[in-house]
Amino acid sequence: MDATEATEATEATDTSEHVIEVTDLRRVYEGGFEAVRGVTFHVKRGEIFALLGTNGAGKTSTVELLEGLAPPDGGRVRVLGHDPYTERGAVRPRTGVMLQEGGFPSELTVGETARMWAGCVSGARPVREVLKLVGLEQRTDVRVKQLSGGERRRLDLALALLGEPEVLFLDEPTTGLDAEGRRDTWELVRALRDGGTTVLLTTHYLEEAEGLADRLTILHEGRVAAAGTPAEVTAAQPSRISFELPTGYFPGDLPPLAELGVVGHEVDGRVVRLRTRELQRTATELLLWARRAGVELRGLDVRSASLEEAFLGIARDASAPRTKEYAA
Repeated sequence: MDATEATEATEATDTSEHVIEVTDLRRVYEGGFEAVRGVTFHVKRGEIFALLGTNGAGKTSTVELLEGLAPPDGGRVRVLGHDPYTERGAVRPRTGVMLQEGGFPSELTVGETARMWAGCVSGARPVREVLKLVGLEQRTDVRVKQLSGGERRRLDLALALLGEPEVLFLDEPTTGLDAEGRRDTWELVRALRDGGTTVLLTTHYLEEAEGLADRLTILHEGRVAAAGTPAEVTAAQPSRISFELPTGYFPGDLPPLAELGVVGHEVDGRVVRLRTRELQRTATELLLWARRAGVELRGLDVRSASLEEAFLGIARDASAPRTKEYAA
């Protein structure tokens, strides 16, 4: 391939719709433990993508491969069209990484830390500008050791943004932040996305993933367990209705549940939990039955499926139910 062809190939890669491509990814640790077992997903240019995982799912191992910290033991990773490990020089200047813990020298001030980091970044934006972006402009002369946990997370984010990255990796970005700080960070991440930055984030706050992500993937035991938009992932889960049986009534006294759209139910003492894919119809018929019977359904709780429900459904061991369960 001559120089012209190489340039054209690079330009074609850079304009690809997918800035992160993961195909049949595998990672094996010493002793033969396979942490990542054939994971495949892609991240589109200019979107927020959440990578979630149950405990030991392989999420951290996957992110480390995307960041080029280790080579995969199988499969393929491409970031901005390049192998992030073997072509690190082509990838690293165009990406920003916010780790779970920055580990910065505690005696340096915020400003000194940012200036030190800027010296390692190609084309770094002004330190004052990036500190203002994350709300630390008034803490420039404060030593890192005097920052709160939330302020340290904001400093981590500021340093990840110094190079104006095309792709931003955020590992648990709002851990330690209060509610206001978390919301401010969400708004900043959305603004970055709207400005063209592609964001891949990991988080254990499912509300955060549901509210921020354009698309997401949930890993379980090293494999992809669910993928799609938050709405698509939650749509696979039934809605839930729970209530306390009126005194003197038993589950068999309820209307035929299958006719109400109920796909399953559980009984825990006097509490009944219904799972339904027709929430409005099920809730309406249940309330009409209660009115006809002249009883009150205490503790009535009606809720649509959520990302948390989907996540817990994946994490839960179906072979060990906590309560007695019945088919509808």
